Amino acid sequence: MASTPAASEAAETPDVLIVGTGFAGLGMAMKLLAAGHSDFVVLEKAGEVGGTWRENTYPGCACDVASVMYSYSFAPNRAWSRMYASQPEILDYIKRVVKDHALEPHIRFNTEAVSYEFDETEDRWSVRTGSGREYRPRVVVLAHGSLHQPNIPDLPGMGRFKGAMFHSAQWDHSVDLKGKRVAVVGTGSSAAQFIPEIAGTAAHVDVFQRSAHWVLPKADRPIKALEHRLFKSLPFVQQLYRLTAYWTHELPVLAFLNPKFLKVLEAASLRMLRKQVPDPELRAKLTPDYTIGCKRILLTNDYYPALQRPDVDLITSPIAEFTETGIRSADGELHEADVVILGTGFATDNRCATEHIVGRDGVTIQEAWRDGMTAHLGTTVSGFPNMFMLMGPNSGGGAQSILFVIEAQLHYIVECLRLMRTRRATRMEVRAEVQRAFNARLHGKLAGSVWNTGGCHSWFLDHTGLNRQSWPGTGTSYWRATRRPDPRAFRLTGRPDRRRLVPVPSPTGAAGSESTD
Repeated sequence: MASTPAASEAAETPDVLIVGTGFAGLGMAMKLLAAGHSDFVVLEKAGEVGGTWRENTYPGCACDVASVMYSYSFAPNRAWSRMYASQPEILDYIKRVVKDHALEPHIRFNTEAVSYEFDETEDRWSVRTGSGREYRPRVVVLAHGSLHQPNIPDLPGMGRFKGAMFHSAQWDHSVDLKGKRVAVVGTGSSAAQFIPEIAGTAAHVDVFQRSAHWVLPKADRPIKALEHRLFKSLPFVQQLYRLTAYWTHELPVLAFLNPKFLKVLEAASLRMLRKQVPDPELRAKLTPDYTIGCKRILLTNDYYPALQRPDVDLITSPIAEFTETGIRSADGELHEADVVILGTGFATDNRCATEHIVGRDGVTIQEAWRDGMTAHLGTTVSGFPNMFMLMGPNSGGGAQSILFVIEAQLHYIVECLRLMRTRRATRMEVRAEVQRAFNARLHGKLAGSVWNTGGCHSWFLDHTGLNRQSWPGTGTSYWRATRRPDPRAFRLTGRPDRRRLVPVPSPTGAAGSESTD
């Protein structure tokens, strides 16, 4: 939608600038409008909305959270076709939300933010785009997601392979797999969805597994016409479905924090493995050697059956090297391939590793995070005033719907903006001592969790061995912690005299008193 010259000029200095149009960025836009804020701009590097659901188009792509929990509570979808929605349906919902809430006039498509620098004189950010345009917002909200940078492994000889090779998040639909020999590297959530889809189309599929995953059945089915009618005529019925799904996802988190209670989940997974995989040799290869929950649990009904097809082989010998015509495993066998598909997940160690973000006193985000990602409540980072993150460090929901966590953060950020207005502040920054104390408690609670002690290598842990992804509690506890920002946790100041508007708390004060389960 074309902007008038006046609108373009006004958009150069918006009060709030949001980066990204996935669920997080669009939810932020809707919450700002609901709170009476209309002076904001959303930057999107692509030509349409959708975030990860726009980028991931591999066969079988779907959500592993129940669909009734995978829509905004303030914009429910009454028309999900299944209990677990597919990628096209989720993307369609996102596009309808944009239309229904008139968000498009605020969005600048094909506009990638490449540089963020805080102007301490004006208490504004200077955000530059790839085209050279500058925005000078008071507040920046980073909503570019944690699962958007494909993790491309550096395996010996990858450059020698002569066939087609692509990552599942960058699926090359121009490559016809019919009649081809396909090698799949990785057996995570994405691979477990697309392997059953390509098996039977490809002539042969070799699946290279580094470590086995725990698998539980997916309670998926079509939503009946009667249920759709009830959702529309009696909305509280859908709320009951949502509440059931919420607690189904919430309760396992208590066990993840107390691994001794995970035996029930392990027994259920092993029972499914025995039922679906009668061959003891294959079953042994598919039996994990770490505690359930240490890695993301796969919810699938067709992954094990796909691995038992005569045209599918599970390779557990490590990859030694790529050749021009395939992959050689450590046992010396050459597995010929026409196509290699990398189902190797996403780079999550430092999601801002390549971002040019310069905060107060010229400190870059790389310098601030040289020892690993750290934030306060996953939303604010000391040294970076007026900058908020959605799904920042340690705000992952364990097993809970990510949208529930996002909504808690949206509320928190709106409350922070209200606090700034109330205190007549032009700068808001979390105190370094508050952030340190918060993270000390957080990592202390994570130390005994299954994510840290389960005996696996996962994307929850960074290069230092610390868990920079998980929240050490239930979704409910995170919701409670983000209900209202504590003014004592922040430095709230106004320009030009930098007059302090709140007293300085002691490091042991209530500013860091957020609780977790």
